[in-house]
Amino acid sequence: MQRLIALLLFLLLPAAAQAGAQIYEPLSASVRASLYKSVSDSVPPRMAFSSSIEEINWLDEMSRRMEKRIPDRATRLDFLKTVHYEASRAGLDPQLVLGLIQVESGFKKYAVSSAGARGFMQIMPFWVKLIGASDNNLFHLRTNLRFGCTILRHYLDREKGDLFLALGRYNGSRGKPEYPNAVLANRARWLS
Repeated sequence: MQRLIALLLFLLLPAAAQAGAQIYEPLSASVRASLYKSVSDSVPPRMAFSSSIEEINWLDEMSRRMEKRIPDRATRLDFLKTVHYEASRAGLDPQLVLGLIQVESGFKKYAVSSAGARGFMQIMPFWVKLIGASDNNLFHLRTNLRFGCTILRHYLDREKGDLFLALGRYNGSRGKPEYPNAVLANRARWLS
């Protein structure tokens, strides 16, 4: 009977997000100021392609791949444009960010992990208090992606460009291979 109840709860409740136990780490005042500036920039998103043909091709290909995950075309294109803008803005590969989102939330905007992380990129609420503003909504697409890309960029810088360690730190599993390997495997699927 308990197994049946557990199975029913599993099927009825929204899928749990995969965020790990990312922990608060004290930041110097200069790092906090830099991260705050990065997440509070209000420039409207724009694509960062070398040509309009490249932009159209990327959006068409990624949109086709995401059709089952985000069925509404306008929502899907807005999501992809925002991913590309925020990833490029942070100096990240957009396909890496797509791979991370796939692992973290399964592309569920309102995903909440057991640790309390929120949204597509599973941002822990302490980040809003640390580098954001009280009105930042982690379920808002651009806010969530802005925070996630900024945090991942911070961890990449902190780990001197070591993507494996930066991904582990992002997830709270630094030094363990499961999470970075899952993100990198999903990134490869977005690249192929």
